[in-house]
Amino acid sequence: QVQLVESGGGLVQPGGSLRLSCTASGNDVVMDWYRQAPGKERELVAAFMGGKSTNYVDAVEGRFTISRDNGKNTVYLQMNNLKPEDTAVYFCHGWTNNGGHYSNYWGQGTQVTVSS
Repeated sequence: QVQLVESGGGLVQPGGSLRLSCTASGNDVVMDWYRQAPGKERELVAAFMGGKSTNYVDAVEGRFTISRDNGKNTVYLQMNNLKPEDTAVYFCHGWTNNGGHYSNYWGQGTQVTVSS
């Protein structure tokens, strides 16, 4: 069973920055970031698409950057120029492929609030 532990959320003013971290308890876990705002569905925010290629939801393109440190089993989400509409619970998601058997895992979520 893989556990994902997130950190780095908080309250920030518009235009500010935060960096989220997510560390997996196991190896070979592919991780990405989702968020869920009040009254809205959970959406994929940033993901790796193979190799060093990344993909972002349009609303964060150019402001957020996903990166990873494979040696630490950790993925990061650098969030710059934050806007009030970025307010949401951010979830780390991970998946593993064990001989063709895919498993999904979720972190506990970390609150990001952008407000003046």
